[in-house]
Amino acid sequence: MVELDQQSVGRLSRMDALQAQAMAKATQGRRDQMRRALQLALARIEEGEFGFCEECGDEIATARLELDPTARRCVGCAG
Repeated sequence: MVELDQQSVGRLSRMDALQAQAMAKATQGRRDQMRRALQLALARIEEGEFGFCEECGDEIATARLELDPTARRCVGCAG
């Protein structure tokens, strides 16, 4: 949380600080989401399920997995 001294910081500086805080929270949220997706991909590797669509069970195209190794659905099911 950004704590600001209202006397020493101007309005624009406060707005900048709040915007920077919001951007940092959003960035951390994206990192957390990617970490969870990678952990799920590693679990699928351990279970022998990596590379197979969780919807239809077909293989996920290698090119798709190279682009996004966290992909859990084939192109048809990802729709």
